Amino acid sequence: MLRSVNCTSSLGSTSLFFRFFHKYPRSCSSFSSSTTAVSRNIRRLSTPEAAGRRLFTRRGFNLRSAASRSLNGQFSRFSIRAVATQPAPSYPGQDEAEKLGFEKVSEEFISECKSKAVLFKHKKTGCEVISVSNDDENKVFGIVFRTPPKDSTGIPHILEHSVLCGSRKYPLKEPFVELLKGSLHTFLNAFTYPDRTCYPVASTNTKDFYNLVDVYLDAVFFPKCVDDVHTFQQEGWHYELNDPSEDISYKGVVFNEMKENTYGVDSGGDPKDIPKLTFEEFKEFHRQYYHPSNARIWFYGDDDPVHRLRILSEYLDMFNASPARDSSKVEPQKLFSGPRRIVEKYPAGEDGDLKKKHMVCLNWLLSDKPLDLQTQLALGFLDHLMLGTPASPLRKILLESGLGEALVNSGMEDELLQPQFSIGLKGISDENVQKVEELIMNTLRKLADEGFDTDAVEASMNTIEFSLRENNTGSFPRGLSLMLQSIAKWIYDMDPFTPLKYEEPLKSLKARIAEKGSKAVFSPLIEKFILKNPHCVTIEMQPDPEKASQEEAEEKEILEKVKASMTEEDLAELSRATEELTLKQETPDPPEALKCVPSLNLSDIPKEPIYVPSEVGDINGVKVLRHDLFTNDILYTEVVFDMGSLKHELLPLIPLFCQSLLEMGTKDLTFVQLNQLIGRKTGGISVYPLTSSVWGRDDPCSKIIVRGKSMVGRAEDLFNLMNCVLQEVRFTDQQRFKQFVSQSRAGMENQLRGSGQAIAAARMEAMLNVAGWMSEQMGGLSYLEYLHTLEQKVDQDWEGISSSLEEIRRSFLSRNGCIVNMTADGKSLTNTEKFVGKFLDSLPENTSGGLVTWDARLPLRNEAIVIPTQVNYVGKAGNIYSSGYELDGSSYVISKHIGNTWLWDRVRVSGGAYGGFCDFDSHSGTFSFLSYRDPNLLKTLDIYDGTGDFLRGLDVDEDTLTKAIIGTIGDVDSYQLPDAKGYTSLLRHLLNVTDEERQIRREEILSTSLKDFKEFAEAIDSVRDKGVTVAVASQEDIDAANKERPNFFEVKKVLFIFYVRISQYKFSRIFVYLLGFKTSLV
Repeated sequence: MLRSVNCTSSLGSTSLFFRFFHKYPRSCSSFSSSTTAVSRNIRRLSTPEAAGRRLFTRRGFNLRSAASRSLNGQFSRFSIRAVATQPAPSYPGQDEAEKLGFEKVSEEFISECKSKAVLFKHKKTGCEVISVSNDDENKVFGIVFRTPPKDSTGIPHILEHSVLCGSRKYPLKEPFVELLKGSLHTFLNAFTYPDRTCYPVASTNTKDFYNLVDVYLDAVFFPKCVDDVHTFQQEGWHYELNDPSEDISYKGVVFNEMKENTYGVDSGGDPKDIPKLTFEEFKEFHRQYYHPSNARIWFYGDDDPVHRLRILSEYLDMFNASPARDSSKVEPQKLFSGPRRIVEKYPAGEDGDLKKKHMVCLNWLLSDKPLDLQTQLALGFLDHLMLGTPASPLRKILLESGLGEALVNSGMEDELLQPQFSIGLKGISDENVQKVEELIMNTLRKLADEGFDTDAVEASMNTIEFSLRENNTGSFPRGLSLMLQSIAKWIYDMDPFTPLKYEEPLKSLKARIAEKGSKAVFSPLIEKFILKNPHCVTIEMQPDPEKASQEEAEEKEILEKVKASMTEEDLAELSRATEELTLKQETPDPPEALKCVPSLNLSDIPKEPIYVPSEVGDINGVKVLRHDLFTNDILYTEVVFDMGSLKHELLPLIPLFCQSLLEMGTKDLTFVQLNQLIGRKTGGISVYPLTSSVWGRDDPCSKIIVRGKSMVGRAEDLFNLMNCVLQEVRFTDQQRFKQFVSQSRAGMENQLRGSGQAIAAARMEAMLNVAGWMSEQMGGLSYLEYLHTLEQKVDQDWEGISSSLEEIRRSFLSRNGCIVNMTADGKSLTNTEKFVGKFLDSLPENTSGGLVTWDARLPLRNEAIVIPTQVNYVGKAGNIYSSGYELDGSSYVISKHIGNTWLWDRVRVSGGAYGGFCDFDSHSGTFSFLSYRDPNLLKTLDIYDGTGDFLRGLDVDEDTLTKAIIGTIGDVDSYQLPDAKGYTSLLRHLLNVTDEERQIRREEILSTSLKDFKEFAEAIDSVRDKGVTVAVASQEDIDAANKERPNFFEVKKVLFIFYVRISQYKFSRIFVYLLGFKTSLV
């Protein structure tokens, strides 16, 4: 399992120019396949640079994670791909475009992304197409529709799910799932925004890419769902009644998802309003908005631009022009003449002091019209200056005030037509609500009057400029990041190329600051857009321990009235309809239908794994790993220290220790000065622990990793600052440490409600292996309980805590056992060695203590963690190595197939959960099942327990088996950027994964047979018979489970829980409602 805490020295702005990894809109498959399972092999508590970059290493390979497969032929022997290198693209001229039905509107070379971009317009329908050509092999396609909703029934969201459930050319239940099973995609998903819906795909394999494009085009234009009420019922909502004597319930994937919604409403849907949606309204929405006239299409990458238009013309020529483009237009909201205030309740746990669980957030709509590029860029910098780092003044003052626990809903949002700015605190007492509001306004006034520190401006400028030039999008395809930036203007009929061109606006902004000073640039923005802006909505949220039960009672009452209004014949018909829907959901597609989905052949797949160039050497007696890769003059480095001498009782302090290294000062520097220095000189430094089981070893891998990046010319500064962080930071600031504890506790409580599957996974791993126990102590429920105790201890024994932090430092800081990992081009690596040597010479020779034996685990038991929730998170796991299973590469194929078939069909489609998935940690032997936003509990466990029988009864044909193998190879050969390649190579080194073993596993994957599936059933049965279960669920569902199966669960109540997920959703909901939008904030 992987979780993150804020242990990074600098954070990126959310503004348009700096947001490479956008906030995810709702997606139809976020938790769909086994490859996205939460229970992972390596546990890292960090936020290394890109939030989307999650690096995991299987035995012999790494899962889909980051970003790049070959480097423009630089290491040719390591970059053999499934499809030969593309010939130089032939750009369509006007005559060629005309023949295909398009006219060229404009054409530009965008130097920032080294791409030629052409805007076309389809003459018959008016559909606009952007074709971006460059040498990026990670090709991207996206089609976007403007879909403004008129109510909160969730039509755009339900339709986003439904159009991927079969189409004219692909008339099976879910071609989307078939693509998940057997594609080499690097991205495959769909998003619902407040006013638009996006359908993007990406792949490095050209044949695979065009397969994905064709399936998506047919899905959006010719979906089966508009003629099939069953799809509407499955993805949207329906009444469910298994027997006329039972109670009626609501079911539906979107209905269940939105019960724990954290986004907002309208486009996503409100559970109170979703059942008002009719099938006729659903069909009409598709007819009105899913038309080429209302579409914007994006192509990006190294494929043939002419062929792109050829594919599109085949679809677009089938349509005539439609008025949809005009009817979908989003109009700007006029600014209010004065401020407004809203007070609402939110569901809260009964434990703890509810008087201290209030929240308040101030929100401004910044303009009644879209902003010009210069202003938008300046506002983005202002946002970063005020809130972007722990040292940013607005963020720092609020958190140090002692009035609240953590920021809520804070920062600039500019993805919609009109930008907004929000700032607030949660965990405040009722009597301090007004004080928080006054502090916010007074701080903003002071910033406007006094301006920002020169070093802060320089640090912010360097951080943002570094991020722009690095263009590190992590696991997010670069082309998709550019598409989302472009569409934020394009969707409102503005220039789609402008958001991609930052050089001139950046140059102009720097010149203005140099000429006039930062105060002259930023102070007027604070005055105009915030202090003198009448359009301010203040939202106060008050805790209500009864609200969740009241909402459940209201839903129950509605359903009772529905049942009371039905005759016996009606009830019998509803029961029959429920059975019919279930039968359809659980009946597999016939083989002839499955064959219509395009796929690759095994002959398209390379027989060898992707190799990262690696050289193992030493500097001054310390092991150094070098990765000679082109990085655009950026040095990426990791310094690894061993945690083998750490005392057990100090383990839960590790995350806070890591945060303290980056957010406390030294003898000569305040933490603000240190933070600014890191921002001015580097691209960021992070510190985090890493733990993992190691295959074939009893003792776990447990490390502290210091990770940093800088321009190669700043390498000396980078290593000097790493040394400063590690050796000179002093643990003396009691109040800041107390803030860290409060913020961490609030974050963990947030995770418990919103990501219960992660908590369940961590508990199960902690019962089954030592690495899992270590991770859970630093990031699971045990960690949350520790934080509650620590919060009191900070006041009672700060000297003891400070001493413990120093002891942690002494326990690992040593040259002995240290490893340095570096990724850059060969010349830069050589030039950097002298700075590495100086850094290493400054380290102590040995640690202060001897090696410690790690052998702890949580007791084996079935555990139910009670939280106030309307949906559940259900897990079950066991160690299949202990049952005698010996690792084989076929296990990855089988695990993926289980997730994409058995669990998808039974847990998600039939069961109504938003996700059902499994994961095999080949380092420890743990095989785990998990569900996400699940209306069921015991029913889901029964499905898990039936997996062995499913495998024994499986009869897969050659095509199905080939798809499963290819899909697994797609995970193995994940696309990675250079920094991710170097980091993955480091992880393999730490976990003893050799290239020879990777080759063996690959051969086993490629030779997987039906016999392997049947034999794996016995291993899965051991999870059924000897596995442990952990559920994060409501008291009502847990009581019902223990009534049906007496004493099945040991119940664990979490004390002092403060839930904020729902409240954040309420903030967005009310804010948008008052602004007059008929959409929601996402």
